[in-house]
Amino acid sequence: MLRTAARAADEKFGTDQVALDVSATLYITDAFLIISAENDRQIASIVDAVEEALQTAYGHTPLRREGRGSGDWVLLDFGDIVVHVFSQEQREYYALERLWKDCPVIDLELPAPAAADDSQ
Repeated sequence: MLRTAARAADEKFGTDQVALDVSATLYITDAFLIISAENDRQIASIVDAVEEALQTAYGHTPLRREGRGSGDWVLLDFGDIVVHVFSQEQREYYALERLWKDCPVIDLELPAPAAADDSQ
C-alpha cells in the first residue's frame, strides 16, 4: 500500500518522498509517507492521485483527512499508513523527518529521476 501511494504521488511529480517505519514508536499506524509539492494545486493533484490509487488497488479510502483546502499540508490517514503532502515551506517548518529521525527509512523502490538532457 505504501509503495502504491508513493508511485501515485511520483506520477504527479511529488518530490523528496520519504517513508518512515513508525510502527515501533506509534501504535496507531505503521508508516508515514512524506511528500513535497510545489504549490496548492499540485498538493491537491497528489492527494487525489493517492486516494484514487489506494481505492482502486485495495478498496481503501482515508479514515481521516486533514488540511484539504488549506493548500500547505494535507494529511491522509489510511490506518496502516499516513500520507503527508506538504508545500516545501511547511515541510521545513514541521520537519517530520527530524522529529522521527530514529525511525527506519523504508525504500520506496521508485525509479530514479530522469537526468536532464544537457546536450542541447
